[in-house]
Amino acid sequence: MTPFIAEVLGTAILILLGGGVVANTILNGTKGFNGGWIAITTAWGLAVFAGVVVAGPYSGAHLNPAVTLGLAIADLFPWEDVPTYLAGEFLGAMIGSTLVYLMYKDHFDATEDGGLKRAVFCTDPAIANNFRNILSEILGTFVLLISVFYFTDASFDSEAGTTKVGLGAIGAIPVSFIVWGIGLSLGGTTGYAINPARDLGPRIMHAILPIKGKIDSGWKYAWIPIVGPIIGAGLAALVFLILGK
Repeated sequence: MTPFIAEVLGTAILILLGGGVVANTILNGTKGFNGGWIAITTAWGLAVFAGVVVAGPYSGAHLNPAVTLGLAIADLFPWEDVPTYLAGEFLGAMIGSTLVYLMYKDHFDATEDGGLKRAVFCTDPAIANNFRNILSEILGTFVLLISVFYFTDASFDSEAGTTKVGLGAIGAIPVSFIVWGIGLSLGGTTGYAINPARDLGPRIMHAILPIKGKIDSGWKYAWIPIVGPIIGAGLAALVFLILGK
């Protein structure tokens, strides 16, 4: 598996499970209907875990252009690999959101509210305020990236020196908890995209797919979940460069 394929597959799984929980909680007639914010934020955290487990050994499991760009700005990832990772992340997000639509199509058809249908694909502010909306995305992504920068490998000390401990799939848990916490604490204003691919890829598919009774794809707002996470990632990288490890 190449890094590109790993990013496609990992991001597709992330969006399949993340978009899937939104569909399951807000579309009419589902078993999880009206499950609420706790269900959504918890499942998004678990979606990150699943995507990281699959892609981690092959690409480092960025699954997020903000992570890729933040690591590159912090000189922790080669710039020449950035386009490949971004392409994989956006393609994976488009694939994952399409699979959500195909699986939940009957429930899309049974739901009259076009806003709810769009919400399965992309984010939207609870109260439209460009400054506070983009601030929400900046802060959420900053917390994600600064946490990622300071993750450390488990290790133990002995007379022979320090030995790193391979945690395998368990190593994906910390970032999942971070995303879960961001959603619970900071996600109430915009739906916490904190990932340009997570928002733009599915938004494009919302515009393309023949969704019954859909409304516009919210392009006037679409720049915020792209620009906000990039700014947040850049700020986290600058703080990391200034403070060091």
